Amino acid sequence: MTQQPLPAERRRPNEGPKAAARNRAALIAAAREIYAESGLQAPLSAIARRAGVGQGVLYRHFPDRAAVAIAVLEENVRQIEQAAAADGADIAQMLGVLTWHQTESTAFVSVLHTDGAGGRSGTPAYASALSRRVEQALRRHLPDGHRLAARPEDLMIAVGMVSGAALGPTREQRERRALAAWRLLGVEVGPVRPFEG
Repeated sequence: MTQQPLPAERRRPNEGPKAAARNRAALIAAAREIYAESGLQAPLSAIARRAGVGQGVLYRHFPDRAAVAIAVLEENVRQIEQAAAADGADIAQMLGVLTWHQTESTAFVSVLHTDGAGGRSGTPAYASALSRRVEQALRRHLPDGHRLAARPEDLMIAVGMVSGAALGPTREQRERRALAAWRLLGVEVGPVRPFEG
């Protein structure tokens, strides 16, 4: 028995390759949200549903759970790098973008705990590479004499400390705790929001 196709007005048009980039972006955004709500072990089916695509589409872009998490991390780092390249960016604005990612994306928090100076034993190479990219983006705007510039390791130690403080069941609680950590470190942070360039 064959199924009859749905009438054209109820069927979503197949956009083929044109939809690939949009679907990938939707999957990454959905994964960030789902991971923030449920942690990294959330079912991949929940990510596909949130993105409005089937699981087959998810697996075409990401063969496994690790690939999804890496894609979220890559997108977070890419946004931080874009913020660093924007005209007029300063360290307070950069820390605001970083803090948004720390509080929005639980997958991002753990990667920032890596030792950017060479990778801690057992730290995946991709995590060390992403951590170094974040450090480079932030250092571009770290003025001489800033409290996070006293010693080379201070910047990423502070980022790790704030990441560790950014805990809680809601993004608002994580943001409140992250900002309290920056305040305790005596560091000014700009508006906590994603980079929209």
